[in-house]
Amino acid sequence: MKKLTTLLLVIPFLINAQVDTRIYDIIDAVSADHIEKDITTLVNFGTRHTLSDTTSTTTGIGAARRWIKKEFEQISKECNNCLDVFYQKNFVKKGDGARIVKDVWVVNVVAIKKGTKYPNRYIIMSGDIDSRVSDPNDFTSTSPGANDNASGMAGTLEAARVLSKYDFESSIIFVGLSGEEQGLYGGKGLAAYAKEKKWDVIGILNNDMIGNIKGVDGIISNTDFRIFSEPVPPTETDNQRNARRFYGGEVDGISRQLARYVHKTTKTYMPEMNPMLIYRLDRFGRGGHHRPFNDAGFAGIRIMEAHENYTQQHQDIRTENGIAYGDKLEHVNFDYAKKLTAVNAINLASIAWAPAAPEKVQIGGIVQPYAKLVWTEVPGAKGYKVYWRDTTSPTWDNFKYVENVKGTTLEGIVLDNYFFGVSAVGANGHESIVVFPSGIIRN
Repeated sequence: MKKLTTLLLVIPFLINAQVDTRIYDIIDAVSADHIEKDITTLVNFGTRHTLSDTTSTTTGIGAARRWIKKEFEQISKECNNCLDVFYQKNFVKKGDGARIVKDVWVVNVVAIKKGTKYPNRYIIMSGDIDSRVSDPNDFTSTSPGANDNASGMAGTLEAARVLSKYDFESSIIFVGLSGEEQGLYGGKGLAAYAKEKKWDVIGILNNDMIGNIKGVDGIISNTDFRIFSEPVPPTETDNQRNARRFYGGEVDGISRQLARYVHKTTKTYMPEMNPMLIYRLDRFGRGGHHRPFNDAGFAGIRIMEAHENYTQQHQDIRTENGIAYGDKLEHVNFDYAKKLTAVNAINLASIAWAPAAPEKVQIGGIVQPYAKLVWTEVPGAKGYKVYWRDTTSPTWDNFKYVENVKGTTLEGIVLDNYFFGVSAVGANGHESIVVFPSGIIRN
């Protein structure tokens, strides 16, 4: 009997310890040479300022976005037209913001790899097309934007090249967003478009500066990177806010769960990397293109380098006091950009190969020597992982795997002392993002 019991405990562990070797193939397929070529092309447009020339074939944001669209179309051609490529645009009138000094079309370039089973469920990877110099309203001066953010845009193109070779149950969107430096206009436009089209958005991985390894503080690292995420959605209701006060969850919003997912997948398949969970929407007082999606109620995170160099951001190209200012190509580390592109690609794949997350999770066990969880059944799920962690831990550290049930009891795990969550697991071993309980089971 003892041997049988041990076997029953081991079998679920083996099921969930499996790794998908396709993920390693994806990592290996990401090319630093492709990324270098694409960043170089983007830099050579001179400026990609949102308000810059749109008619030239060689200079300005118009030429840049047409080139990006052609690249997506070429990728699609090579995978038997597997991408739906189009412009998504919004007209913004002069004076809408302090950085909109003339009427402008803010144009995003979108490429969608449709899911085979859940085509209306989307995970998004974004980079920014636009660039700027010291004066955010200077739309004529040379503004290479090599790291900020040709690196993120090139990474998005490369992820599309690699992942176009695979089929996924859910859809993946690769997008170049415009208008970031003028006030996050591209993200606002696409988030509104997603709402209008009733897309089921799992979340967005916003890539903004993924190519610098030498910080202004002198630290050099080609393995550290940051994952920024807000704690709870800004769209939460008063009732939800009040429930958090009594039941917890102040660090367990949907964006924070997406961040934890990226952290876990990276540590599983790329253990040489050091993903840093940053408990903040973005850098102190600053913003990125995941924020408009957060504002719309979607999960969204920012993936970026850990060590920034401010002399190479938002700067006129010049030399002062022996310091060379400007966001030039020579400062980009293409191998590092490759690594962060791979981080994105494996997480996009893992999420798109996984079943949906449970729609609702409830928890009980008040004044009991156990924690009880129940959840809505997920079509296509082979099983579920019930997670718990210390309330001070940033990651999901413990789990119980179950199959053919919609609930379980964790005996000896006192409800008061931990946080809990549930994910759905597919037959291929990929799992959904963890869902934090939103309802209470009364004993």
